[in-house]
Amino acid sequence: MQPSPVPFHVYPHIHSITIIAMKAFFKQVLAVIVGCLVVGLFMGFISIVMFGTLLAFDSGKPKIQDQSVLHLDLSGTISERHQDNPLNKLLGSTPVSAQGLDNILAAIRVAASDSRIKGIYVEGGAVEADFASLEEIRHALKEFKKSGKFIIAYGEIYTQGAYYVASAADTLLVNPSGMIDWHGIASTPIFYKDLLDKVGVKMQIFRVGTYKSFVEPFVRTDMSTANRAQISSFVGDIWQTVVSDVAASRRLPADSLNAYANRYMLLADAGDYVKARLADGTAYIDNVRDRLRRLAGTKKLRLVSAADLAASEKPAKGSDGEIAVYYAAGSIVGTPSGGVSDEIVGPQVVEDLDRLADDDNIKAVVLRINSGGGSAYASEQMWHAIQLLRKKKPVVVSMGGMAASGGYYMSCGSDFVYAEPTTLTGSIGIFGMVPDASGLLTVKLGLHFDVVKTNEASDFGNLMRPMSGGESAAMQAYVDRGYALFLKRVAEGRHMTTAQVDSIAQGRVWTGRQALRIKLVDKIGYLNDAIAEAARRAKVKDYAIAAEPQRPDWLTQLLSGYKSNYMESHLSTMLGEYYEPLRFVSTLRATDCLQARVPYVVNLR
Repeated sequence: MQPSPVPFHVYPHIHSITIIAMKAFFKQVLAVIVGCLVVGLFMGFISIVMFGTLLAFDSGKPKIQDQSVLHLDLSGTISERHQDNPLNKLLGSTPVSAQGLDNILAAIRVAASDSRIKGIYVEGGAVEADFASLEEIRHALKEFKKSGKFIIAYGEIYTQGAYYVASAADTLLVNPSGMIDWHGIASTPIFYKDLLDKVGVKMQIFRVGTYKSFVEPFVRTDMSTANRAQISSFVGDIWQTVVSDVAASRRLPADSLNAYANRYMLLADAGDYVKARLADGTAYIDNVRDRLRRLAGTKKLRLVSAADLAASEKPAKGSDGEIAVYYAAGSIVGTPSGGVSDEIVGPQVVEDLDRLADDDNIKAVVLRINSGGGSAYASEQMWHAIQLLRKKKPVVVSMGGMAASGGYYMSCGSDFVYAEPTTLTGSIGIFGMVPDASGLLTVKLGLHFDVVKTNEASDFGNLMRPMSGGESAAMQAYVDRGYALFLKRVAEGRHMTTAQVDSIAQGRVWTGRQALRIKLVDKIGYLNDAIAEAARRAKVKDYAIAAEPQRPDWLTQLLSGYKSNYMESHLSTMLGEYYEPLRFVSTLRATDCLQARVPYVVNLR
């Protein structure tokens, strides 16, 4: 028997509570809806303000006032090309932590001819850049002096690279409590073999080239005799260039500079720098500002950044067409790694070069290469694209800090090659490296693997076991063929026999000056020299310069840049010199197994 329902009038207070609860519920829902609408409207308003501000920043060129001074801040990292960050513009900060060499050179060029710029102020600091980039900035400053305008350098702490550039100034000042680092050059490779042994990973190596030392940190605990010889050779040659340049600017004997490099000058008293003629005097920043105001002829000091001055440059009309400067910087890969800003992605480069070949307004192409190589397969595909491009227009190479291994593979097939004295190039060699993780997975972690396969090669490349004799033989033959093809490409491009190339190849790294002597490059020169050579070969005089590949618009950068680069940039900063080799090992599965890559030990300090 079902109980009778209780009439509502029996518990009238329940009915009242229910109504009150429902009213409260609807009030909360309404409040949430209104809140969401308000927040949505507010965020929409903020977005409109942000985009409006960015558009304001993006439109027009920065205004340069009369009696201004170009401010070159030698701090942070200098890469081949500048990277605009609209968010930094919005927040009113333009960090110098990542500057572009292209902006710096353009700014110095504009400063020489713009009557509003009275001189250059070089501020020393902690700069991270390859010697060739520093050398190119220094060369640009020397050219600037022909304008008759002043260059004043001042620093609280000059790292050696910053001092190398600043030494070209008319007057070099240091803070009374400041430091100048002058210590010579060292290469300090890190070896990972014992670490890999501890975790149970063994690297299986296949290579061609006595000097192809990329693999050494993974299988040795010290440098081989051949590697030590090549590093001593190119380090000594770079140091000779640095000493010679500074000696000429500071009017010092080279022997004195070498003697100073033995005296731990970083820890010397500031007065000692003046006595040693490394500096012209000591000063505080307010004294420097007074001097800059006096030299600029103004009561208010107006400093202009390199980025702003470069942006103010008026592009040439180019009635005869354009010379494309194609920047290829970073590791050579077959597919993008994601989050890495400086990479040479083979298929994308091929597509870009094909586009430039078909563009009738492009009369010649300068390949600006700063790469230690990478995927041998991607290098070969780009070499082929360069040959197709050459059939339609001149191709000239300008080597930056490094154009070695795969970077040289790209260079050797051009019409003409420029290198800077301190460029690192050559490293004509091939290697393959396959990890055997069985010690880690089976011995240490207790994981066991089995296999069922239809054919002998069905599980080739299995990282869970060591390679068999047949697999090793096949892999070495593959590497040998890659090296033979590399030699052939160089021989064809440099008009040599493969035997002649082999005698200077074997994976050996050379400086640009050494490479000139052995005919791996055609001339010592800078990017502007390469552009002039390309124009001469294309028979054009009134030309514009088109920087390639084209940068994405600011909105694309804003939406994608932070997400893709945040983790990668922070890992790079945190790991420092450990970053590149550890990243390479972590991506071995996805990396092309045949590599034309320069050793990491060329990171000099």
